[in-house]
Amino acid sequence: MINFAVIIGVIGMTFLLTAFALNLFKKVTRDSLIYNIFNIIGAGLLAYYAYVLNSVPFLILELIWILFAVYKLIFFYKRN
Repeated sequence: MINFAVIIGVIGMTFLLTAFALNLFKKVTRDSLIYNIFNIIGAGLLAYYAYVLNSVPFLILELIWILFAVYKLIFFYKRN
């Protein structure tokens, strides 16, 4: 049986991979709102998963990912 944390991790991974694929196929840019929202949500969900796993390196990676995405989101709003 799959537990709650794994489901959250898979959803987070899906958000990050969707943002990556949309950017790769030029459907969104790295500066777009949707790209950064997907990165924040995905990294946040994966940060929870890393916390549950007690994986400090993975957790640090996801927290930094969130910080960069939030920075880009703030930059997006200041520009518009």
